[in-house]
Amino acid sequence: MMSPITGARQVLTIGFDPAEALQLIEAERITMIHGFDTHFKALLEHPSYASCDLSSLRTGIMPAGMQSSEPIARRTLDLMRTITVFGMTEVGCGATMSFLDSDPEVRTTMSGWPLAGYEVKIVDPVSGAPQPPGELGEICIRSYHVMQGYYKKPEETGKAIDAEGWLHSGDLGFLRADGCLRFLGRYKDMLKVGGENVDPMEIEAFLLEDARINHVAVIGVPDPRLAEVPVAFVIREGHAKLSEQDVIGLCHGQLASFKIPRRVFFVDEFPMTGSGKIQKYLLREEAARLSTLVSQTTSA
Repeated sequence: MMSPITGARQVLTIGFDPAEALQLIEAERITMIHGFDTHFKALLEHPSYASCDLSSLRTGIMPAGMQSSEPIARRTLDLMRTITVFGMTEVGCGATMSFLDSDPEVRTTMSGWPLAGYEVKIVDPVSGAPQPPGELGEICIRSYHVMQGYYKKPEETGKAIDAEGWLHSGDLGFLRADGCLRFLGRYKDMLKVGGENVDPMEIEAFLLEDARINHVAVIGVPDPRLAEVPVAFVIREGHAKLSEQDVIGLCHGQLASFKIPRRVFFVDEFPMTGSGKIQKYLLREEAARLSTLVSQTTSA
């Protein structure tokens, strides 16, 4: 909303295409861009990136905090000064934000401080008890910006907003002693492998260090012995040669055994929302389908 409020010009596209975006930044002398880490990664790694004049860019706005997004956030600092945010539609978009003069560590690993009119707290998702600084828990937000409720869904509204007006986001994070928030991902995306908590973003961040891997998404699939196990969907970098055993082999001796993906599926792209988030629930469905096909082939 900053553009219409300040009278600035907006350059809009129907969808996100990195080549088109780079061309528009150069042609329109765009000064500010925003998006998720997937958008910035696509811009930084596009073949035409090096040849485009992007000197007009001054500011980038991006969510940060997840281990998998940190490398992209750090690379983006070479292009422009960034600020980081945390928010969701239910709370009126952004709830926390860092500053242009925040140190690079904040602007690559943290999600900023509560904006005016917002309160943020971290609670134990089971007991609801407030967590002290540095302790992980569910991010809760209270503000006059918080939605009245989900349309014609009173039960879902009751689960999301408690009697004191706190919206329970379903997101995992912690607060520093100075009130700065770090968002770490969706609570429901956390895996429970044989009783051990596994953060899929830790696995994703580790695998992204390999130059042959362009992008990776880790999800959990049911397992009769361990309840669930990690499975990785991988997009190769260009024409890199990379097998399932190569990916699994990278993890041996580097990650705890229960964190190592049991299967690796290679894809050309991930299912995405219109705003650029990976739809992991669709990957879970695809993993179930592919696992069934593999089982049937093996049996035959």
